[in-house]
Amino acid sequence: MDVFSADWLGICRRVVAAQRAIFDEVRGAEARTVYEGVGEGGDRTLVIDRRCEDEVFAELEALAAQGASFVAVSEERGEVTFGSGGPARVVIDPIDGSLNARRTLPSHSLSIAVASGDSMAEVEFGYVFDFGAGEEFAARRGEGATLGDGPIRVAEDRDKLELLGLEAAEPGRALAALGALTDRVYRLRVVGSIAITASYVAAGRLDAMLSLRPCRSVDAAAAQLIVREAGGRVAFGDLAPEDARLGLAARYPIAAAAGECGLAIARSAE
Repeated sequence: MDVFSADWLGICRRVVAAQRAIFDEVRGAEARTVYEGVGEGGDRTLVIDRRCEDEVFAELEALAAQGASFVAVSEERGEVTFGSGGPARVVIDPIDGSLNARRTLPSHSLSIAVASGDSMAEVEFGYVFDFGAGEEFAARRGEGATLGDGPIRVAEDRDKLELLGLEAAEPGRALAALGALTDRVYRLRVVGSIAITASYVAAGRLDAMLSLRPCRSVDAAAAQLIVREAGGRVAFGDLAPEDARLGLAARYPIAAAAGECGLAIARSAE
């Protein structure tokens, strides 16, 4: 079976249903603040992270049992080969916005990307589900981006931004960035999930977004395709999309915007 012929929307929706059941079962910040070791991405692993990842891998194992070959890249397990491996990649963040999920803030997401090779430019399918709003963002390369059943498009590109989303907004990093944004941005928003924030750019809700520290491929692989298919622009620091790798060890800044003006404003604070 060719991994790209799989029903990825159906796979992602089954994972969402299973993860919703986990969140319904594990309620409250205390219950969700239970750790078990350190994931391959370097962060401490929450039990709910691992359980949510297990639901994704159950679907991937079923896909491999049908003959599909690919390498899964996941925040907790690292890189896992299915079948003969090959160039195809499935890039997974089972909970993007783990701190939000742990503290029971609603904005956290599932992010899954399917790529034909090992770069951002080769992502063929991207999926982000925002559990707080219950919204599904998706894109296929060359076919546009959607929110639910309808197409989405980025906002008009501007030389002054009305709304900019900031991620990885630790106070020290944010203070250093604010001077570059003064008089160029009207308001800031901090959602707490790179995948959701970038998807909001794709939907025209934000004019641009910026992560104030380098992100991992699992955080951005799906959403960056959604932005590009919605007509927006994405930058990975000084790397071209062809050079921004999907491996778990990859780290790079990410900014997204409706167009070149917005992207330049966002990147001025990198």
